[in-house]
Amino acid sequence: MRDGDGGRRLDAAELGAELGKRATLLQFSSAFCQPCRATRRTLSEVAAMVDGVAHLEIDAESRLELVRDLGIARTPTVLVLDAAGRIVRRASGQPRRADVIAALGDAV
Repeated sequence: MRDGDGGRRLDAAELGAELGKRATLLQFSSAFCQPCRATRRTLSEVAAMVDGVAHLEIDAESRLELVRDLGIARTPTVLVLDAAGRIVRRASGQPRRADVIAALGDAV
């Protein structure tokens, strides 16, 4: 996972769901993406393990303006947001659970 996007903030209104109290794992997916399914499982498991962390999934095709604005080039892409909605880490491809947990350290 690489570092965030220069302090860019996202909020519940823009994402269509509430952010986690401590951090949010924001996943951009597409309908026929096999790695997206595995990523969904991994992020859901991590969010369930860590108090105050939410997992939100966005269908990239239905939110093209947001995808372009954030420079999402492929799915799955995961953004780690801190409690204020700032992007602190970003990764493309299927993440490993250990990498997701480590990335959360930057957000909480």
